[in-house]
Amino acid sequence: MTDKPNNQAPIFAPPRESFFSVRGSVSGRQRFVLGFLGLVSFFLIWQIGHWITPELQRKFLPGVDDVVGKIYFLIVNKGFLADIAVSLYRIYLSFFVACAVAIPLGLLMGCFVKVQALINPTVGGLRYLPAASFVPLLLVYMGPTDTAKMALLFLGCVFFLIALILDNVLAVPKEFIESAQTMGASRRHIVVNVALRASAPQILDSMRNMIAVSWTYLVIAEIVAATDGIGAVMMRGAKFLHIDVIMAGILTIGVLGVLTDILFRFAAHILFPYIHKRK
Repeated sequence: MTDKPNNQAPIFAPPRESFFSVRGSVSGRQRFVLGFLGLVSFFLIWQIGHWITPELQRKFLPGVDDVVGKIYFLIVNKGFLADIAVSLYRIYLSFFVACAVAIPLGLLMGCFVKVQALINPTVGGLRYLPAASFVPLLLVYMGPTDTAKMALLFLGCVFFLIALILDNVLAVPKEFIESAQTMGASRRHIVVNVALRASAPQILDSMRNMIAVSWTYLVIAEIVAATDGIGAVMMRGAKFLHIDVIMAGILTIGVLGVLTDILFRFAAHILFPYIHKRK
């Protein structure tokens, strides 16, 4: 009895992606594992740097355990949680005000070309002014108050945020606007229900990126005549060469920044689930 020929076509197996595949894909599990490995590698390199530093100079590069232990000590004995709360209040309130200014202005500039021609050159120029250069003026006008600190945080991100939101609105397909005009939609309807709704996911992403800039200005805002906040704790540590206190503040800001980013990503999943399903 002879064997029947196998007429089934061989199953195609796509080539396995290498680690450096250009525009490759990554699963959620792989993303988590790779992110965790990157974080562990960072702390491991930091700890190895502490170990190989000569013993007499190790206080200038404290280890990971020393810095984490110092954060715990500050929380338990020095009221560090209150300083963290003050810094969070300054960051979020100033950023909320910046968004309240930037979103309407960027939306109007993106929808009305004459408004863009009127405002954009000025906003574009203001982006190049370093926010730290406003510190002397803010101290003269407002004194060493919370308002001055939040004004600096506001100035540090508002002009960039306007430019980003303008780009987000301009990226809305022209066909959306023309279709609404053809169907007789009013200008208000086009601005709010077409341009704003179509660009909302990108605007939220721009906000997520710009609040990171606010965190980078936090220490600058809090080092001038500040008595509370993470920046003030770091400056007190610098006066006595307590490097572990300085690095504890830096690590705390980094953790809070990552948590803020996670919060924005979670908000994007809740508000715009269709974007992530499409991906």
